[in-house]
Amino acid sequence: MSTRTVIVGTGSFLPARVLTNSDLEKTVDTSDEWITTRTGIKSRRIAARGEETSMLAAGAARQALAMAGITPAELDMIVVGTITPDMTMPSCACLVQQELGAENAFAFDLNAACSGFLYGLDLADKYLCQNPAWKILVIGAETLSTRTNWQDRNTCVLFGDGAGAVVLAGDGKGRGMLGSRLFSDGRLWRLLSMEGAPSLNPDLARPENDGSYIRMEGREVFKHAVRSMGDAVTRLLAEQGVAAADLGLVIPHQANLRILQSLAERLGIPLEKVYINMHKYGNTSAASLPIAMDEANREGRLAAGDLLLLCAFGGGFTWGAALIRW
Repeated sequence: MSTRTVIVGTGSFLPARVLTNSDLEKTVDTSDEWITTRTGIKSRRIAARGEETSMLAAGAARQALAMAGITPAELDMIVVGTITPDMTMPSCACLVQQELGAENAFAFDLNAACSGFLYGLDLADKYLCQNPAWKILVIGAETLSTRTNWQDRNTCVLFGDGAGAVVLAGDGKGRGMLGSRLFSDGRLWRLLSMEGAPSLNPDLARPENDGSYIRMEGREVFKHAVRSMGDAVTRLLAEQGVAAADLGLVIPHQANLRILQSLAERLGIPLEKVYINMHKYGNTSAASLPIAMDEANREGRLAAGDLLLLCAFGGGFTWGAALIRW
């Protein structure tokens, strides 16, 4: 039997500071009822001094490495999915490598917005298929509080900070990554975007760049997210010969409760099979999937042999799904 990519360790790390809906009521024109009804979010974590993206990522990585029983020196590759790195250069992954002391690994960042961890998982799977003895660390980490317009009540209620990580290794026992499908559509980028720093080249300056914060057309994103994730999952399950009823657990990107409810209905999956933790953390972009996976794993929601489905949707647009035999 050929080697498959197996998740041998999971970890997550959240800032200590909790920002509740009641807290937001004091700063913007909103209410706990308005936020909860429209998003399902009750609170989110906000990074404090010293909790840069790389520090959150390293904290999640240490947990995943401890569960896997692997030392940082044994890692061959580190990939970090993020849209909020500490700085443009060096990459967040290089800072994580330094923090962990993983001197034998090469490291780089991947930007696919909220789909970043899923894209990283797919990429790592391809590397492991060619190098079955490798150990790979895939992280999703964000400090979205650094890119949130705290005066925009439509977006500031959505986002939080955090990190999640997995350690991957090769296994020939039939479990592991069964398949994945990734998609993107750059034509729709204006519906969900975030400007970078203003250009120092006046010929390349963008007059519409009035700040490096997240902009979103929520209703349009909602429609595309449900349809795109639903189609990706349907195509992947058909390719793998798996029925929705065979799934043990579905972990989707934790963006909006209404999106997840609509997705479950579209796929014919009971909501109790869908793992949801957005009420505690909000939308943590690329960190969303690995944080939820780590919590589900530590809560005993994933048993050996279970079929786990991951799916995500993010700016770009980017989206996709992955199927894993736990």
